[in-house]
Amino acid sequence: MSNRLFQSIIRQTADVMKGTMGVIDDSSMIIACNDPSKIGENISSVNSDMMIAGETFVSSGYTFKAFGNPLHPEFAVFVTGVDEVAARDAVLLSVAMNSVKQQNDEKYDKVNFIKNVLLDNVLPGDIYLKAREMKFNCDVNRVCMIVKVTSKSDASPFDVVQGLFPDKTKDFVISINENDIALVKEIKKDTDPKSLEKLAASIVDTLSGEYYTHAVLGVGTAVSGIRELARSFKEAQVSIEVGKVFDTEKSVITYDHLGIARLVYQLPTTLCETFLKEVFKKGSLTSMDHETLFTIQKFFENSLIVSETYRKLFVKINTLVYRL
Repeated sequence: MSNRLFQSIIRQTADVMKGTMGVIDDSSMIIACNDPSKIGENISSVNSDMMIAGETFVSSGYTFKAFGNPLHPEFAVFVTGVDEVAARDAVLLSVAMNSVKQQNDEKYDKVNFIKNVLLDNVLPGDIYLKAREMKFNCDVNRVCMIVKVTSKSDASPFDVVQGLFPDKTKDFVISINENDIALVKEIKKDTDPKSLEKLAASIVDTLSGEYYTHAVLGVGTAVSGIRELARSFKEAQVSIEVGKVFDTEKSVITYDHLGIARLVYQLPTTLCETFLKEVFKKGSLTSMDHETLFTIQKFFENSLIVSETYRKLFVKINTLVYRL
């Protein structure tokens, strides 16, 4: 549980309630307080045996109310005073804190669940059982994107991406490793793939334009059903890997647009080497002049379309065909 959430509630509540107030953990250490200088201090007069759920207790001039696990509360709020007003304030504050804690726990449980689904750490038969337990909507359309950070700045890429998608019930931002961030986004059934590309481009532009963090983004295909999320995740991974070879200048690579590059990438290396040796006899590739190699490169860049290539090269079509 993030102490920052507790501190945020305390700051908002301090405008309404008077006196010192805060939160202690089960070791009696102050982890949030409207007096920041007290954070990290221990209230030695309080011990874990006193933190009984459902009851307020008084110690060191404060009124305490535990919250968290019903059997073994992990936290307690405290407010200045030992009268009925202080007891009421402590109860109200504990209700607010407990609500925030439950929402946060539920959110992170879902995030961990989705992460395990993406990484195939959940048995297929258990996916729907666990989703039902967490009241997770399984039947909507979603797409998986992967943001691979290639150069960092002082900003946290994870926090930036998470800030772009504030609806934590529909969109999930997941840290896969130090450089990879997965975004599982809920979409409409008839969402245009081009709109997903624009969304992906806006993420990359925000990272680079506002936070000086460069990244490439792979987009998987839209899927229906939670079990298919792992496939969309793998497609996004393949998009980035294939892009390293075939689309080095692009920052957004979609799986649907990989075309034959996807097939070539998945071929065994030994098979590719055999093919090259058969087609390019010893010394044939190195013996080509610069003009021929440049023509071949442009031919591939224009998707093997002769009419497009000769326009880009500013040569006659017969000249291009002769070179090829």
